Amino acid sequence: MKKLFSYIWPTTRRFPSAINGTLEVTYVNGKKVLDTENANYSYGSLQKILEIGLTKVDLNAVENILLLGMGGGSVIHSLRNTFEYTKNIVAVEIDPEVIKLAKEEFGTIPSKKLQIIEGDAFQFIKNSTEKFQLIIIDLFIDTNVPPIFYGKEFCENLANSIQNKGSFIFNVGMNLKKNSNTLESVTSYFGDNFKLQILPKVNGTNTLIVGQKLMQ
Repeated sequence: MKKLFSYIWPTTRRFPSAINGTLEVTYVNGKKVLDTENANYSYGSLQKILEIGLTKVDLNAVENILLLGMGGGSVIHSLRNTFEYTKNIVAVEIDPEVIKLAKEEFGTIPSKKLQIIEGDAFQFIKNSTEKFQLIIIDLFIDTNVPPIFYGKEFCENLANSIQNKGSFIFNVGMNLKKNSNTLESVTSYFGDNFKLQILPKVNGTNTLIVGQKLMQ
């Protein structure tokens, strides 16, 4: 009945989070989405944005994926169901309340080929010795990407964590325009070792950087 009613009038439940403020699970048009007070986190417009980014990567050549910022797990759902990706995924999420909602509301649970780590993405990528063939960066607190993820140290650690010929998809948000100084700085940190594509206003909102690491 709740699912049917959602086509007429969305229903929302709210959950407190020390990191993200208020998290909202809403039934809308027969499906659940995860939002903050001002932004979609999973299973809405964000999922469509990252799916467009994923079309720029040859997933058949990808053996392992690192996801920095899991949310409710919508990109994992896209990888498994839309793109039929069956190999290993490691997901890092800082907010334990988000991890709980991902499990209880959206069925995103650890498995043999899905490792979920509660932790800080900046520290994880700084300390990780594993190299990945695809890294997806989707790190928001409400509508903003914390500035540390636009910095040189994070971008260089990110670059070092990608295998030769591997790729990354970086959702840099709504505030970085194609000609902005910040976006220019972010792309410069990858030097000449990456072939970069800038996808502005994907799905009408967010900018994505898609990069492929060149042979060294």
